[in-house]
Amino acid sequence: KQWYQRRVAITAGDKGETPLEFVNEMKCSHKYIQGIGHRVKSLNNPDMRVSSLADFAKANFPATPLFDYARQVEKITTSKKPNLILNVDGCIATLFVDLLYQSGSFSVEEARDLIDIGCLNALFVAGRSIGFIGHYLDQKRLKQGLYRHPWDDIAYMNPGGD
Repeated sequence: KQWYQRRVAITAGDKGETPLEFVNEMKCSHKYIQGIGHRVKSLNNPDMRVSSLADFAKANFPATPLFDYARQVEKITTSKKPNLILNVDGCIATLFVDLLYQSGSFSVEEARDLIDIGCLNALFVAGRSIGFIGHYLDQKRLKQGLYRHPWDDIAYMNPGGD
């Protein structure tokens, strides 16, 4: 997730940019805030995975400054629309970056190098692969064909050209 890897993890924190300044800058640039928003989950129907991860991190991580920043961004975005929550991908990304920077296991340079080489992308690929395998096995168990989402409902977006 580009926003969490570079924009917030390095730039916004280093510049001292407030969450409101960040949201306004993204809005003025007509850019989506990756890791924010969900089609089904909202303030009224929270994602329990996010709650569980947040509870675990607060109890076990030395500090969670990036996650806390993302939660402040979420407060601003949900004031506009209740489904503009910190989603599970954004939660995982911020907590993973917090772990890299706050665990004491990596220097700042090593943490930035890991982010720059795409370690978060590998983490998301692993999660999606596990989910895909689960869906495949479930459909085989139920003796159903593999689900194919309608092509006209699939939107490929590449907002940052990455």
